[in-house]
Amino acid sequence: MKKTICILLILLCHFCNAQNAAQASFLTSFNFEQFTGGIILVKATLNNFPDSLNFILDTGSGGISLDSTTCVEHGLDPVPSDTTITGMGGARKVKFLFNQTLHLPGLAISGLNFHINDYSLLTSVYGERIDGVIGYGFFNRYIVRIDFDSTKIEIYRPGKIQYPKQGYLLHPLFTSIPIQSVQLTDARPIDFNFYFDTGAGICFLMSEQFAQDSAVLLSKRKPVATFAEGVGGRLQMHLTVVNKIRIGKYKFRKVPAYIYKDDYNVTSYPYIGGLIGNDLWRRFNLMINYPNREIYLTPNTHFRDAFDYAYTGVSLYYENSLIVVDNIAPGSPAEKAGLKKDDIVIGVSNNFSNNIQQYKLLLQSPHEKIRLYINRNGQLLDLILKPQSIL
Repeated sequence: MKKTICILLILLCHFCNAQNAAQASFLTSFNFEQFTGGIILVKATLNNFPDSLNFILDTGSGGISLDSTTCVEHGLDPVPSDTTITGMGGARKVKFLFNQTLHLPGLAISGLNFHINDYSLLTSVYGERIDGVIGYGFFNRYIVRIDFDSTKIEIYRPGKIQYPKQGYLLHPLFTSIPIQSVQLTDARPIDFNFYFDTGAGICFLMSEQFAQDSAVLLSKRKPVATFAEGVGGRLQMHLTVVNKIRIGKYKFRKVPAYIYKDDYNVTSYPYIGGLIGNDLWRRFNLMINYPNREIYLTPNTHFRDAFDYAYTGVSLYYENSLIVVDNIAPGSPAEKAGLKKDDIVIGVSNNFSNNIQQYKLLLQSPHEKIRLYINRNGQLLDLILKPQSIL
């Protein structure tokens, strides 16, 4: 009997070693498009529909989702559920499409359960149709390499993998969203947990309660009022800088930081203080390995890119093929320039492309006088906007 047990234990050990020794295998690669803030857009198709759809690749999403309008256009009938999705703008119950198949270039992913959301706001923010968000339902199945130098994604079947040299291996806590310990230094140094969020087109965000309780920010530096957009809606926030952020062995100085009132406790404070967004992560080529609970960072050619310190205090949206002014912060450079809600932006400087991504990039110039061409109720206006710096 003892001999039989020993043989079984030996066989089990051999089986486990064989499993652990299995090498990750390459499956496919494809290019992606990058929006301002490092947002990653990939093309995919759903089930047997031929139309190509636009998905944001988002480690900050605890599932995988589809736009409600896309469902209607494809005749899909989602099922009501008791599942509640909480975002920065609020909480609501969502419908689901079960057992769907997503086709990425060279890879079919079956058995996916999509929750349904309204992504019309994201479409107006980026000026391009957003059909869904790819999050945990995808990442937990594969090893995903994101190369921001070549704008290419590689996907591997899970297994043992050799990471590139001269990088750094993170060991985040993996729930449905990776949680990474980060060291902040401003008024004082503090180590705290933050979400690893490739779907956020910013560098850094902290909840107002974390900022207050930690007393991490210099009191003499006054944040400015601004606006940001998320899945839950449009939110008023404050914008400032943090003197230093350290992730592993990498340090960043004078990092732009958003502060927001987390009424729905999306960040699960006091355990998590906020998120690190993709305007910071895009400075690395990433190997995101959910199956092995690892993320590998390799600095890329964007590592030393300048941060965006420009502050205008205005929100622009792409609506009905027009770029429209929406929120304007009181006392902001936008208000001083004479911009008003519902103004239509025809051009910025000498650019008349009607491309909201290009217009936003042109506005990232602190202290420069930027000429805006505006249509206000049929009247052509020529305004001068001078963004200020948050430094």
